[in-house]
Parts: sequence; C-alpha cells; structure tokens
Amino acid sequence: MHLGNHCRPAVISCALALAAAAAAQEEHPAHTWDYSKLHGPSHWGEGEQEFAQCSNGHHQSPIDIRNPQSADLPPIQFDYKPSPLDIVNNGHTIMINCAPGSFISVGGKKYELKQFHFHRPSEEKIDGKAAEMTVHLVHADQQGKLAIVAVLLQKGEGNLLLRKLWNHLPKEKHREEHLSKIQIDLARLLPADRGYYTFDGSLTTPPCSENVTWFVLKNTVTVTAAEIDRFSKLYRDNARPTQPLYGRVVLASK
Repeated sequence: MHLGNHCRPAVISCALALAAAAAAQEEHPAHTWDYSKLHGPSHWGEGEQEFAQCSNGHHQSPIDIRNPQSADLPPIQFDYKPSPLDIVNNGHTIMINCAPGSFISVGGKKYELKQFHFHRPSEEKIDGKAAEMTVHLVHADQQGKLAIVAVLLQKGEGNLLLRKLWNHLPKEKHREEHLSKIQIDLARLLPADRGYYTFDGSLTTPPCSENVTWFVLKNTVTVTAAEIDRFSKLYRDNARPTQPLYGRVVLASK
C-alpha cells in the first residue's frame, strides 16, 4: 500500500509511516483494540511494542485545554477543494478519504489533507467540557509530519455536508463506498471564525505516535440531534480520555 487517497498503514517506508498510521486509523493486524473495557484505551499500550507510547508517552492526545497562553499566532490558511466521496466504516469510526489537492498552510508550513473522521463525544475538552462530537482533519507534509485540525460539533442547526455524508453511511464495519459522482465541499466542516488553540501531541488511536501538531478550532460547528443520533447508532463512545500535559504549553491565537 502507499500513502495516496486511501492513506492505509500497511507497508509504508520511514518518513510516511506516521502519516499512514494516522490517515488510516484502522485496526492493527496483530493487535485488537477498541473502546471497550477489555481492549479499550487503558489497555492500548499493553503487549505490542509499537503501541507503547499509548501508555508511556509524555506528549499524548487528546487533552483538556485550560488556561492557554494567548499568543500572536499565524492564521491557518485553508485551501480545500471539492473531493469525490470515499467513505469508510473502519471498525472504529466513520472516515472519509480525501482526493489530493486540499491543503492548509500555517506559518509557512504546508500540509495536505489526507482524511477526516469523527469521534463521539469530542475527544478534546475545553475547561473540562466535551462537545457532542468532533471531526479530526488529518494532514501531512511532504516529510510525513502530521498536522490535525479538530472541529468541535455541537447540537443546533443542520450541516449540509454532514447530511450528505450520513446519507451514504456504511452501516457494516470494514465497508467502504467509492462514490465518484458525489462531490463533497470540505469547507462546510469549518466555522467562519478560525481562531485556534495549538499544542504538540499524538495520534488519539494506536499506535499513539507523537510529534503531531494539533490545531483545535475555538469555534464550533452545529449539527442536528438526528445527525448525532445516526452516528451514535454506529459509534456511541469512540473517544479516548484526555491525557496529562506533562508541562506542555497550549497556545491560543489572539
């Protein structure tokens, strides 16, 4: 496999291995993990050496954002293009693979959007409070370094993109739908005001690899109770608990 539209973590060399792991976030062939008591987050670091950071890492995600330091941060420049719908139920979440050509740029660094996926409730917390859901937009630069944008979803008015996605939800696990005639407008996942919090972190699923730059948008996007309920029928609780900061500083854009 290679790091293309499908971003799968199979046989991928050095620089792209981290990006591939994040982009697919699929079940590891030699290790069963999920969100249950038996194989859930408290056990992810057991057994497999490559999952060790899940239990002993000091830059783990998600986090509870409290008392961030205000800073003059560069804006996130979003350059998202319409993409054919490629939607996957990978056994842990609903994931949408993205066609090449959509990017973010932050402070002179450019990252290509590889995929996005959903968690319920939100993995990130703000002052101890979680949102109804969150969407993680996973990007990688040419060296494989990751930047993940988190958008919190709260109950309110409907979201046109989410409605389109949910109309094609694969209800069976490990099922993928390639719908090339259906175009999705990725910008509809973003709030109008794109101020953010940022910190160094990790993947929130095994192998919990670190050296990931996180951007958590301050403003939420609304979804209806019915849209939340449809996701909940497949994944009611697929959120990793928040992790210790270990002295990390969280910055907030002014």
